[in-house]
Amino acid sequence: MDRTVAIGVAFVLLGGAFQGSFALPMKRMAGWQWENTWLVYSVVAMAALPWLLVVATVPHPVEVLKLTSTAILVKVALFGFGWGVGSTLFGLGIDRVGIGLGFAVILGVTASLGSLLPLLILNPERLLTSQGSALIAGLILVLGGIVLCSIAGGRRERETAADTKRPGRSHFWLGLGICIASGVFSPMLNFSFVFGKDLQVLTLKFGARPAMASNLIWALALSAGFLANAGYCVYLLRKNRTSGLFLAKTVPSVYWLGSFLMGLFWFAGIVVYGVGAAGLGALGGVIGWPLFMAMIIITANVWGALAGEWKGSARTTYALSSAGIAVLLLAIGIISRGSPS
Repeated sequence: MDRTVAIGVAFVLLGGAFQGSFALPMKRMAGWQWENTWLVYSVVAMAALPWLLVVATVPHPVEVLKLTSTAILVKVALFGFGWGVGSTLFGLGIDRVGIGLGFAVILGVTASLGSLLPLLILNPERLLTSQGSALIAGLILVLGGIVLCSIAGGRRERETAADTKRPGRSHFWLGLGICIASGVFSPMLNFSFVFGKDLQVLTLKFGARPAMASNLIWALALSAGFLANAGYCVYLLRKNRTSGLFLAKTVPSVYWLGSFLMGLFWFAGIVVYGVGAAGLGALGGVIGWPLFMAMIIITANVWGALAGEWKGSARTTYALSSAGIAVLLLAIGIISRGSPS
């Protein structure tokens, strides 16, 4: 393997490992409610770090924004907000079904719809080509993988509910529905980049390096997504009266560090993947993206198993889950072959 390609692949896999690990601290922060953890994480990952990256890598970002048409900025922000809804659902989903299953189902739906929807909207005539056939085949496999994961998850709840604090089957099926909804909303981030090309061109004209030209789009879209995440968290803080937990003496200060690390790992995963994909050049979309998503799913499932998410489940149940995840990984590989380069 060429050294440049090997380095690119290594960065892609490292980015996937970061992304697959970001939610792990939630398992160790029982003193905070979901909204406490997710709000701090959202501030770091979606508001602070993206704009710090812009300041460090984009010359004259304010001037670039001023010269960009309002229509383009609104489109980037609206699709970013839609992605933010998916991100909020992501957090709620993995909190209910676990890291392993949650990541697998959400990324499976995101991968298929994220490739198929742009084709249907922007180039519908290509649906009947080999590219369209690959995407449809991948979507069918995603549905099959979700069915297997759903059966495994339902069995897990029955087998472990009596011995653990799990709320039971209705809790799982609600979580599964939330995960699928997250997968539907999450691909909207792709459209922020599709409709933000002019913003990217202006960034290049002002002297940004090609590898960093999308950072301003990224920051604008994530900031809009932050509004969705933070808005729902604030609603829950008021509804559940849990805002006092931020400063409660019984809550370890390390919780703040845990939430910060969640945001850092999530954003670092995206940045490191971007470096790796750029190093792969034309191979970025062919092998970079499927490797990235596969590494996320594998890492999340390793952490899920180590965290005891399947403890007490029968071997058959775990085998069904593994089969479902394998089908989702296969689907991602097929979808990547049909995705535009």
